[in-house]
Amino acid sequence: MSVNQVSVFLENKPGTLSKLTSVLAKHNINIRALSLADTNDFGIVRMLVNDVYEATNVLKEENFVAKFTPVLAYKISDETGSLDELLKFFSESEINIEYMYAFAGKKDAYMIFRVNDTKKSESILTAKGLKSLTQEELSEV
Repeated sequence: MSVNQVSVFLENKPGTLSKLTSVLAKHNINIRALSLADTNDFGIVRMLVNDVYEATNVLKEENFVAKFTPVLAYKISDETGSLDELLKFFSESEINIEYMYAFAGKKDAYMIFRVNDTKKSESILTAKGLKSLTQEELSEV
């Protein structure tokens, strides 16, 4: 099952990211993982949060451009070669990864993948014996 990430477009200027995190903190929204990509004019923040719908709503109320996107999340061992093993499944299945990011838990690492066809990719990987994490499981790590 895919999880939802919140994507937010930010103007690339001092204080904008802090404004975003302040809005989330004010509404008790916990950021579990975050990735920031930027260009000269804007940035894209991609986050996993404890409440995707609330985060998206409060950000829009504060005039941020925010949406949620399905992504795949997999737990891997925090050991050398674990990511390589997971990526082999994607490669063998001819699944193209558009982007990915990670975060560390207490014992394991968690990889987040955006692919061009989430449902098809998940079906293929499930048939190979892999199980993606649910939104609830990510909230518990």
